[in-house]
Amino acid sequence: MAKAKEKKPETLGSLTRFLLGLALFAWVLRSFIVAPFSIPSGSMLPTMWIGDYLFVGKWPYGYSKYSFPFGFPDFDGRIMASDPERGDVVVFRPPGQEDSDFVKRVIGLPGDRVELRDGIVILNGEPVARERLERDFAMPISPNSPCRVVDGAQRFIQPDADGVERCFYPAFRETLPSGRSYTVLDQRRGGPADDRAPITVPDGHYFLMGDNRDDSLDSRFQPVSGGVGLVPAENLVGRALGNFWSTDGSASWFLPWTWFTALRPGRIGIGYGE
Repeated sequence: MAKAKEKKPETLGSLTRFLLGLALFAWVLRSFIVAPFSIPSGSMLPTMWIGDYLFVGKWPYGYSKYSFPFGFPDFDGRIMASDPERGDVVVFRPPGQEDSDFVKRVIGLPGDRVELRDGIVILNGEPVARERLERDFAMPISPNSPCRVVDGAQRFIQPDADGVERCFYPAFRETLPSGRSYTVLDQRRGGPADDRAPITVPDGHYFLMGDNRDDSLDSRFQPVSGGVGLVPAENLVGRALGNFWSTDGSASWFLPWTWFTALRPGRIGIGYGE
């Protein structure tokens, strides 16, 4: 009768190989396929809420050093590059702030002429269609969303149809020439970002804007003023795909059950594609 083969004890070497393989898998996944990202501010309301956690696709625009964790490997330019489309929601590293991830919407592509008049985007000489929605955007008030408004805007809180108090913002439907549309907020008329002189987007750059138009330091503002300016293609990290988690900010790391009481289940699965 054959003797049963004895199971070899796990060695430090086998454990090390497993951990290295796991680390390599995680690096490949985050570098080439998807990476998680969280929303820390309200600049993309109502599309993205503070406390949303989403996946960012790394492949749609190709790869640069900013696609990889810790910027390794370090190289110039972009490989397998392709342009985003107008209306895409992108994660990027702003010039001069390359250690931070930002998220905005693509409005102007290379060669586009972009200006703003009284809050209306003028794209290549034509106003981008915008219509006032019948219902304002109603933001649930929570620890991470306390009804912030910009200077000069009216703070408007009242119970919604379900009796829960919400913060209401004037909302508009904006439609690009391609027919792609999305909702933007315009908290006040005549704000500092409502009028911008025409600018032609140079090759290899993009003009990006936040959907919360009066509360977004985007391509309308230069880096010296706190904005991001025109964003080089090299600085794109990826395209926002969709939410996998969302929290209202009331959870505590030390109280695991609050991770679920703070959950906003209706936000899970929301996508940012067409």
